Amino acid sequence: MSERDETSATFQFAVHNTDGEARRGTLSMPRGSIRTPAYMPVGTAGTVKAMYMDQVRDLGADVILGNTYHLMLRPGAERVAKLGGLHEFARWPHPILTDSGGFQVMSLANLRKMSEQGVTFKSHIDGAKYELTPERSIEIQALLDSDIQMQLDECIALPASRDEIERAMQLSLRWAERSHTAFKTQSDHSARAMFGIVQGGDDEALRVESARALRAMDMKGYSIGGLAVGEPQETMLRMLETVCPELPSEKPRYLMGVGTPDDLLKSIARGVDMFDCVMPTRAGRHATAYTRFGKLNLRNARHAEDHRPLDEQSDCPAARDYSRAYIHHLMRANEALGGMLLTWSNLAYYQQLMAGARDAIEQGRYADYMAETQDGWAKGDIAAL
Repeated sequence: MSERDETSATFQFAVHNTDGEARRGTLSMPRGSIRTPAYMPVGTAGTVKAMYMDQVRDLGADVILGNTYHLMLRPGAERVAKLGGLHEFARWPHPILTDSGGFQVMSLANLRKMSEQGVTFKSHIDGAKYELTPERSIEIQALLDSDIQMQLDECIALPASRDEIERAMQLSLRWAERSHTAFKTQSDHSARAMFGIVQGGDDEALRVESARALRAMDMKGYSIGGLAVGEPQETMLRMLETVCPELPSEKPRYLMGVGTPDDLLKSIARGVDMFDCVMPTRAGRHATAYTRFGKLNLRNARHAEDHRPLDEQSDCPAARDYSRAYIHHLMRANEALGGMLLTWSNLAYYQQLMAGARDAIEQGRYADYMAETQDGWAKGDIAAL
């Protein structure tokens, strides 16, 4: 049985190899296994934008992400449940992780009002009023039938005052307890997981306090939130160096909303197992390709007569079989196929990056792999950059 096909009747995590702080492991659950380090394509509203689910799977993705906020607004969690759950609805029979909706409430919703109970807000779609509490967030995620559920938390933008960071962190801890209690009422919770979310902004002491309090709750996994919200990369990495040693080594660590290929490689080196980010899909829709040569802007006129593909060595047809000139034309003509091809290529590159990381950790050469990859970006495809 291959690593990808392993399943378990209960949620389990095993670390197979370490190389420094970098870890290679497997998350196993009834719907399948997740090989780590893992990049999770973002399927916010039940779809990975511009992709068929079969394509996403064929690229090597073991898990996708869905979002409580967007799905509760449209089409509604109860409706998704009536239609068989998100896996059947979206034709993705493999693991799904759902975000709690907290970040989107803070960033998208109108006229939101925070309280100890939760947050009330008006939909950015039609102005309808909603209340999202820790219990309701977990209820929605159960209705969606997700395999990995997230606690409701308050994510604030940086920079912020220490008092404001501490207030949000303490509220998030109280919400973590309520979320965890609600999660354990699910009849099949042993086959699923709920992750707590470490908050604390850019304050090391608050991050440690948050991590230790969540660890005491003995959750099945732990996320690191509140980063990739405007802070420099060095701040994010310093927070990871602070937080990861405080989290149990036998449980998965998920860095939320991050990021660039460089962010992923450096975070793996600090002990992170799982990532999600809209960057490869959003960039693809806006003419940017992520490749082993670095980033390429396909709107740039220098690609107009370039017959070469994005990467002739790629296993992905979008990167290997279509010329840069053709994709340039599609993007300049605002043809949907251009964004589809670049999204396909970008997601392929992210999965190739993770597969390479897993192999390198297993071989005990992760530092070399990271250096070789970064050297490829630095040198670039000289004729095209």
